[in-house]
Amino acid sequence: MRHIINLHVSLVKEEFPMDGANLQHLLAMALYMLAVIVIGIVFARRANKDAEAYFLGGRSLGPWVTAFSAEASDMSGYLLMGLPGLAYWTGLADAGWTCIGLALGTYLNFLITSHRLRRYSIAVDAFTVPDFFSKRYHEGRHKTLMVLSSLIIIIFFSVYAAQCLSTCGKLFANLFGLSYQSMMIVAAAFVLIYTFLGGFLAESASDFMQAVVMVTVLVLILIISVGAAGGMSAAIQNAEGIDGFFSLVQSATPSTTEVDVFGAARPYGVLSIVSCLAWGLGYFGMPQVLLRFMGIRSEKELKLSRRVAIVWVVISMAAAVFIGIVGRSIVGLDYLSNGDAENIFVDAAIMFLPPVLAGFACAGVLAAAISSSDSYLLITASAVSQNIYRGIVKKDATEKQVMWCSRITLMLITLVAMAIAWNSNSTIFGITAFAWAGFGAAFGPLMLFSLFWKRTTRAGAIAGMVAGGAMVFFWRGVLKPLGGVFGLYELLPAFLFSALVIVVVSLLTQKPNADMDSEFDRVKAGEV
Repeated sequence: MRHIINLHVSLVKEEFPMDGANLQHLLAMALYMLAVIVIGIVFARRANKDAEAYFLGGRSLGPWVTAFSAEASDMSGYLLMGLPGLAYWTGLADAGWTCIGLALGTYLNFLITSHRLRRYSIAVDAFTVPDFFSKRYHEGRHKTLMVLSSLIIIIFFSVYAAQCLSTCGKLFANLFGLSYQSMMIVAAAFVLIYTFLGGFLAESASDFMQAVVMVTVLVLILIISVGAAGGMSAAIQNAEGIDGFFSLVQSATPSTTEVDVFGAARPYGVLSIVSCLAWGLGYFGMPQVLLRFMGIRSEKELKLSRRVAIVWVVISMAAAVFIGIVGRSIVGLDYLSNGDAENIFVDAAIMFLPPVLAGFACAGVLAAAISSSDSYLLITASAVSQNIYRGIVKKDATEKQVMWCSRITLMLITLVAMAIAWNSNSTIFGITAFAWAGFGAAFGPLMLFSLFWKRTTRAGAIAGMVAGGAMVFFWRGVLKPLGGVFGLYELLPAFLFSALVIVVVSLLTQKPNADMDSEFDRVKAGEV
């Protein structure tokens, strides 16, 4: 069976006949994209009412939409392509521990952060993350926190958006044999159109639909792949035959010159496990998730959102990982790099599903990328238009001017993301890891201290934000190549360093004034 599958996939990759199957793939995906565009049009009128409606939906999200949109905006192309590819390439350890960290982070972020942030954002009348930081520390004329946090959003969301566009480019190039770059441009134009039209409400509503599509296709592909492998026991038995492949304390070492050839497994020690678990810390600083907490219509509904979110995360990530593991049992293919292995989900869909269903499965990949890229673009646009343009450059800007500034920013950031993603050889998972660390370290510690430590000062907030963001670059670019203990995922040391700087600088600077203390106490007591 392996030889038949290999022959089938090689033929798919070498040719692009616009036959019935390809037309059905294209039709299914086109219908999906049309549905998303319609959502944007439906919500356009409400979104364009004012800046708060455009960027935060008037705080009107229900619990299910909050949960699904938070996770869909977060779980980008790495869920359907990055994680299966990673599991296919080195086995269970890397992907498994990362998923455990992400699941814990999802739960703790909802449990610890969501209630207090929703309450505090209302108390200070903030509807963007930079706006919250600035108003939390009562910045006056000199809005250093607002500018710095906006710049961090611009930098790292450009990288994040690039990852999403890369996912779309790889999907269409692999599915239809077309140019990676041209397909990436088409995807960028599509995301831009409906984000441009509908703002936060359209984004959140479409994310709800996309989250449903994502988890459905993941489970469907997993079930069918397991059947093709002869059952789960057969798939696991095959994986166990590869040294270190089905272990949480060892990692497989695939050959980069011969397909399905492995060397001796390498140990997967405590340092590697801690690095993977550290992914969970990133959630405390993810603007696309934090905005959902701020936008829910009632604080009481966050409990249901938390439960829905964690169930969705566990099911979807478990399915993604096992698709990669089962893929080793049934697909030889010519995957000689981690980047190539990220096509395993798409190839499995084409091989085992009827063309229409395969098209909808691939639409799931599209959903993952779109549901994240729209969030990244919108938050970046809000940072520029609301926080920099209206907050600093033109304080008397009208709602119409802010909206136009936002849309111009959407177009510019899309162009920057396209430039970053132009190289088709970069891995989706690798791009995600860097941006995730950037936000987690720059915003995560500060968000926690802002919500729960009254003694935090504006100077401590500024210093901690800069320290966290800078340490991500320094650790990854200077220390990590040294190996050993410096091989640790940069998020963890940067997060800890940022927290330390916040504490030290806050204790060395003047205490917050009485108004800030009173405001903090009212939020803590639930009087807002």
